[in-house]
Amino acid sequence: MSPALGDIVSSLQRSGTFINTLIAALTIGGQQLFSSFTFSCPCQVGKNFYYGSAFLIIPALILLVAGFALRSQTWTITSEYCCSCVPRLRRISLLERKLACLHFFSITGRALVAPLTWLAVTLLTGTYYECAASEFASVDHYRAFDNISAGEQQEILARFPCCRPVPPNMILVRDEVALLHRYQSQMLGWILITLATITALVSYSLARCCSPLTSLQHCYFTNHLHNERELFEQAAAQHSRLLILQRIKKLFGVIPGNEDVRHIHIPSCQDWREMSVPSFLCMGNDVQGNYSFLGGRVDEDNEEGRSGGIELKPQS
Repeated sequence: MSPALGDIVSSLQRSGTFINTLIAALTIGGQQLFSSFTFSCPCQVGKNFYYGSAFLIIPALILLVAGFALRSQTWTITSEYCCSCVPRLRRISLLERKLACLHFFSITGRALVAPLTWLAVTLLTGTYYECAASEFASVDHYRAFDNISAGEQQEILARFPCCRPVPPNMILVRDEVALLHRYQSQMLGWILITLATITALVSYSLARCCSPLTSLQHCYFTNHLHNERELFEQAAAQHSRLLILQRIKKLFGVIPGNEDVRHIHIPSCQDWREMSVPSFLCMGNDVQGNYSFLGGRVDEDNEEGRSGGIELKPQS
C-alpha cells in the first residue's frame, strides 16, 4: 500500500463519520439477515403484539448496551472518574471533569448509532410493526365485520400478517389494513430519523459551544488521546514481556527459546504457592508497584538478578 493511500485509510479509520457509517451499514445488513431467517409472526391473538414488539425493541437495547460495553473509553471514564471504590491517587480538576463529560457524550452518540439504525430500518420495512399492531386495527367502519363478535374479529385481524385464508369479503380489508400499518410504521421511521438527526446536530453544536477547548485544541486533544493510547499499549506490551521473561528466568532458570539449560532449576513449593496469589499495581503503600501472578518472593530471593538484562531471541 502506498504511503498516500495508507494515510487516507488511516484518516478514514479515525474519522467519526466513517465509523458511524460503517456501524450503520453493518446494522442494516444484520437486520435484513435477522429478519429473513428468524422472524415469523405467530398470527395469534395476544402473541402478535409481544412478538413484534420484542423483535423491534430488544435488539435495539442489546445494540445499545453493546455499544457502551465494547468501547474501552467507557471503562476508562468509569474507573477514573466514576468508581468510588478505587482510592484516589490525585485530585481530578474541573477541566478534566468537563473533558470527561464531553468524551462520555461522544461515546453515547457513537453507541446510539446502531440501535437507532435498527429501529429506523425496521420501522421503514414495517414487518415487525405490522405484526405487533395487527390485532388492534380499527375495522368498525367495514361492513364485513358488522355481524362478527369482538373475539372473532381479533382472531381474523391476527391472521392478516400471515396471509392465511380469510373470508373472500375480507381480502380487500386485509390489504387496506396492511397498507395502513405500513404507512404508520414508515411515518414513525422517518420521524425517528428526523428527530435523531436534529438531536445529533443540536448536541454537537452545544458540545462545541460549551467545550473549554477551541477547535484546534479539540483536534489536538483527540489526536493526543489516540496517540497516547497507541504508544502506551506498545510500551506496556514490551515492558510486560521483558518483566515476565525476567521473572520466569528467576523462577525456572531459563526463558522460552533458550537452549542453554545449565542453570535450570525446579521451583520450590513456596514459589508455587506465591504464584497462586495475584498482586495489584499501586494498591498498597509499596514504593514500586508489584503486578504479577509469579509472586514477590521470587524477586526477593533473586535480587541479584534484577539488574541483569534479558536477551530476546526471535522465534523461528
